[in-house]
Amino acid sequence: MKNFIITLLFFCLAKIAHAQNTQTIRGTITDGQSKSPLPGVTVIIAGTNPIIGTVTDAEGIFKLEAVPVGRITIQASYVGYEPVSIPNLELNSAKELILDIPLNEQVTKLDEVVVSASGEKDRTKNEMVTVSSRTLSMVEAVKYSGTRSDPSRMAQNFAGVSGASDDRNDIIIRGNSPTGVLWRLEGIDIPNPNHFGTLGTTGGPVTILNTNNLKNSDFLTSAWSAEYGNATSGVFDLQMKNGNNKKHEFLGQVGFNGFELGAEGPFSRKSPASYIINYRYSTLGLLSAIGVNFGTGAAIPQYQDLTFKINVPTEKAGKFTLFGLGGLSYIEFLDSESEEDDFYSGDGTDSYVRSDKGIVGLTHTYFFNNNTSGKLILAGSIWKNSYDEDSLSTLDGSPLRTDVVRNDQVKYTIGYSINKKFNAKNTLSAGFTNDIYQLKLNQQILGGDYRLINLTYYKGIAPLLQTYVQWQHRFNDAVTLNTGIHHQHFFFNNTWMVEPRANIRYQFKPKHALSFGTGLYSQMQPLQVYFYEAQQADGSTVRSNEDLDLLRSVHLVAGYDYRINNNMRLKAEVYGQYLSNAGVESIPSSFSLLNSGADFVIPEKQFLVNNGKGYNYGLELTLEKFFSKGYYFLVTASLFQSQYQGSDKVWRSTAFNSNYVFNVLGGKEFRIKNKHIISLDTKVAISGGQRYSPIDYATSDLVGQEVRYDSRAFSEQYKAYVRWDVKLGYTFEGKRTTQKFYVDLQNVTFQQNIFSQTYNTRTRETETTYQIGFFPDVQYRILF
Repeated sequence: MKNFIITLLFFCLAKIAHAQNTQTIRGTITDGQSKSPLPGVTVIIAGTNPIIGTVTDAEGIFKLEAVPVGRITIQASYVGYEPVSIPNLELNSAKELILDIPLNEQVTKLDEVVVSASGEKDRTKNEMVTVSSRTLSMVEAVKYSGTRSDPSRMAQNFAGVSGASDDRNDIIIRGNSPTGVLWRLEGIDIPNPNHFGTLGTTGGPVTILNTNNLKNSDFLTSAWSAEYGNATSGVFDLQMKNGNNKKHEFLGQVGFNGFELGAEGPFSRKSPASYIINYRYSTLGLLSAIGVNFGTGAAIPQYQDLTFKINVPTEKAGKFTLFGLGGLSYIEFLDSESEEDDFYSGDGTDSYVRSDKGIVGLTHTYFFNNNTSGKLILAGSIWKNSYDEDSLSTLDGSPLRTDVVRNDQVKYTIGYSINKKFNAKNTLSAGFTNDIYQLKLNQQILGGDYRLINLTYYKGIAPLLQTYVQWQHRFNDAVTLNTGIHHQHFFFNNTWMVEPRANIRYQFKPKHALSFGTGLYSQMQPLQVYFYEAQQADGSTVRSNEDLDLLRSVHLVAGYDYRINNNMRLKAEVYGQYLSNAGVESIPSSFSLLNSGADFVIPEKQFLVNNGKGYNYGLELTLEKFFSKGYYFLVTASLFQSQYQGSDKVWRSTAFNSNYVFNVLGGKEFRIKNKHIISLDTKVAISGGQRYSPIDYATSDLVGQEVRYDSRAFSEQYKAYVRWDVKLGYTFEGKRTTQKFYVDLQNVTFQQNIFSQTYNTRTRETETTYQIGFFPDVQYRILF
């Protein structure tokens, strides 16, 4: 490693040239409501002398050539539209910058247009969302310390989001279960986008999502618009980049997430069609060989993934896109070969896990006229999971097969939406999505006679239909109202819900805005729960959960935004959520599906009924300085309470009720002759410890396995989670290449945060497992 770093630095220094590096910026400017292209828009690079500028052509396309590399600000203005300024865009010498910029038509026509800078990250790409939302910049996902180039870990920096666990990237929003998060990619609802993810969960150790293929995307934490359904906690609406349709560009990268190769470019010089593709293979085996401990002991994660998108715009037939991503992953957790600080071993079992998934989608967008467009979606996804578990004898360590899982899910999706802008004040959109789940589920567990019996066995389909209509009315340039209705129908057991929603934003002064949102939301219970089988007294089996109704949640949120200056803002939100229809046991107990997602698997419970309840409320504060003058910072504070009620009618803390989360992060760039960039980024995270149920030692000793008090579920809490990360980076802008190197030193204080405390059946003692200690994440990236 030392020789590699020295060679890399020598190569970079040898490439230094005196000429000023320049690059091309291209993009498309559209109407924010109708999405149609805008011709004649003036586009300039702020601060250039002489001014570098151009105007968009008939297709809304612009091109700026010979722009000096570095941080630049783009300004776009058009008569009758609100001007837009996008500051601090990073322009590299090896890669053209391609932008999609929406402009909003002014309701009140102004005689004078004044362009003012705006961070734009506090506004979503979806114009129908005005509260509890923001844009996630993929540049930040790479730049921020501790994120491991993972969008989920990036989102954990935002107010209201917690993730006080180093092993998984689950997004816990306002004390809700992470299973309540909806993942959407290019308008299609997708399954868990993580390696080693299991059916019904939404997180995992390593993301399949690749930031090299994603562009800025929307992250929503409450009261979202009517087009999103089957979620109660939050929405991550991801968008993929189009490839460069004028020039071939390539990427090589190695880091924690894997060895990567990427390419993008046009299919021909005569066609506007483009492609972008990226392949990644795990590097964890290599890092383990040099002594880096991931908390998995002898278990070496093996995975690979592929992401691609093909974009084909036509003159008369509309725009076609074909996209997909897929991942293969496998790992073994062998307690027979475990170490004391393993995350997942130490429970007297050997287990073998395989998780494979793939998604492919085709979309067609067609403009009937400048104000009306339609979008057709066709997609398919496949998800396969297998799990085998052997219990090890306490006498001689011999294995006994106790658990076998073979779960396959294929989902077919068809959807259509139409968007109509009537005028500057009114926009209407409506659509439907029909998901057909084709399931083959089989889980077997060891029975009392030491034979495997079915816990789940189902072959068949489970259709889910969702429809929506939403309307945006802009009373004037200061007040915007979004209203809508979402409907979803789960045909497997004929359960359905109609969900009214509304949000409003009032810009009562140039720097001050109030927002309010409310709505009703529903979600299927974790899918496999419907198919758990229970044995009757006569030996027959019954699917006792198949009639479960949809989980319901009511959201209420109010927010205040203060734009302190062009690059800094203060935001505060208060919220409340009430959840009902949660799955709980028919006999009195503390169990509730509101706590599902706290582990890799969904709890295996039968005879559930919809009598569970829950509530969350809290306060969130955000102070953010967008990147300018070479530095940025983000400070977030979240105070919240998350409670639930099981069938025993006792109110308790949920598994996710850590009560508080504080994040402080920032960074500084030092530029040397615009060719060399040295960066320093850091983050400090503090949150309440994870909740847990205390161990019943007397019963555990008696039965020879861990038993926890049901009556005291989640009554205890580990000590506070604290972590400090520091990231050092170096970028070299060559004539035709850009090279980036960074070292992200995570948990630099070697803080011992508790991962779990478990009962050891062999020693009959409590064992404490700690989360990842000091961890150096190293990455090298080259663009050419």
